Amino acid sequence: MTVSITDVARAAGVSASTVSRALRGRPGVSDEVRAQIAAVAAQLGYTASRSASSLASGRTFTIGVVVPYVGRWFFGTVLDAAEKVFSAAGYDVLLYNLGSPETRKRFFTKLPVRKRVDAVLSLLIPDEEESAALRSLGVPLATTVGGARPGFTVVGIDDRAGTESAVRHLVNLGHRRIGMISGSSGPLHWTTPVERRQAYLDVLADAGIEHDPALEADGDYTVEGGERAMTELLAASRPPTAVFAQSDEMAMGALRALRRHRLRVPDDVSVVGFDDHELADVVGLTTVAQPVAGQGAEAARLLLRQLDEPDADAGQPGQVQMPIRLVLRETTAPPSPRGPQ
Repeated sequence: MTVSITDVARAAGVSASTVSRALRGRPGVSDEVRAQIAAVAAQLGYTASRSASSLASGRTFTIGVVVPYVGRWFFGTVLDAAEKVFSAAGYDVLLYNLGSPETRKRFFTKLPVRKRVDAVLSLLIPDEEESAALRSLGVPLATTVGGARPGFTVVGIDDRAGTESAVRHLVNLGHRRIGMISGSSGPLHWTTPVERRQAYLDVLADAGIEHDPALEADGDYTVEGGERAMTELLAASRPPTAVFAQSDEMAMGALRALRRHRLRVPDDVSVVGFDDHELADVVGLTTVAQPVAGQGAEAARLLLRQLDEPDADAGQPGQVQMPIRLVLRETTAPPSPRGPQ
């Protein structure tokens, strides 16, 4: 026998509308009553009809997620955390992986999410034309990358402050030849490499250290790229005694290159990363910790809030800055008198 919402309401001693609000996570129901209704629904084996809910609310109960690199650790971690929040609230995720200029152009030209999703979480930075296209959907928009932009709720970190803390740590240890492994923004308009590079240059300038272009290398935000970049830096006429890598994955690649060159970390070369990757503690990497999963979860919660309370905060999306901190581990120390050979 099919259990209806009326059966749940009768067993819980509340109205059917209260059951609907409780099970959909809507406001106006106390935590105690919500828990009671959830327990009764589970006991009776009640499952809400997605089609009926959609007809009643005009929603699709689907969230569109746009990501540039679904296979990269950062984006995968954000996506996983966001999906868990959406799923718990009864929403499905419709994923679009725009890893090439061609797929990106096709997506923004056709906008296949139109009328298929209730909100969009974008993990890439759209240009002005693309932003206008997303706003034309008329649904809540959120992102975890880049700075503030009209129509979007932005959940992120202060990239400059994080980089400054990492590079200043190396300066304070006494390093003067500080290299950097970064990545280009490329066709995806990613601003993180630009922000972190500028912060690196600013700290060097503040410390009176002349910038040497030979101490910068592109690591493509991958382990393999980090290894190539570190090898390139070691080939410089005056190699660095310390390296700041704009991501932990590139830092891990740098550690592998140093090991293959029979150099000791941190005795010969110090290394600092950025992210606090789940393996950073395993390899003892000093890094700037950011709550990657926390950003995905918070962005998802804010999108759901906009769906359930469209008039909250006068309908004005905002910017949420998550905390960061420098985590000191075993890969940094004062420079060795002899440095890398």
